[in-house]
Amino acid sequence: MPSGATAGSTLQTFSREVAIPSVLRIGHRGASGHAPENTLASIWKARSFHVDFIEVDLRATSDGHLVLLHDETIDRTTNKSGTLAEMTLEQVQRLDAGNWQRIPTLEEALDVAGQAIGVILELKVEGIGNEACAIVTRTGFSGPLIYASFLIPELHRVRQADPDARIMVLHHRRLPPDPVADVLALNAPYVGFHYSSITSALLKAYHDLGRQVFTYTVNERQDIQRMRELGVDGIVSDYPDRI
Repeated sequence: MPSGATAGSTLQTFSREVAIPSVLRIGHRGASGHAPENTLASIWKARSFHVDFIEVDLRATSDGHLVLLHDETIDRTTNKSGTLAEMTLEQVQRLDAGNWQRIPTLEEALDVAGQAIGVILELKVEGIGNEACAIVTRTGFSGPLIYASFLIPELHRVRQADPDARIMVLHHRRLPPDPVADVLALNAPYVGFHYSSITSALLKAYHDLGRQVFTYTVNERQDIQRMRELGVDGIVSDYPDRI
């Protein structure tokens, strides 16, 4: 260990003597490189890797239940086809989401996460933020939790529903003219970028504002290393064990 370093240091020093900042390890849709995405098996797998957070996607069934699903349809990730918003929870939970897994409810996902890992809830459609906040409160989930979305109006609804909510503004690869504006308007502590969009100048701008920058979805080891060396605060990966 180099002189002055301690076991509790926030820096990890590699053999080539380049200090790399520590980074939050975030499992994408659980640990979707190892188990079917957005399933309880995927969350359990992420737990086995001792991740800091999991990121999961939320949509609503026709009868108003919030479930974990990324796409508008069930075609890609289950053994059937159709539009989730046109299906009841009972219909949804008959589906095989891979390896005999079901599409879980938000309540089930929070129960598996427990106090072991934090949770990032990505709101995929408008109109579900209030219910997501209500479920988090009703279940008594007290671990670290972040509401994330590309849908800025939905994040404003979350802020109204829970003034203390921790919010992450997500940006697509093509950035808006002023990528800081929504973060400031929402008083969002976190911002998420595709890893190809991150630059040193952008990272510094957010750090100067006291914000944390997460990057998605980083799977290749060389890209993970590059993000760490750049100094991002969190890395979202299908393979969180590689971080």
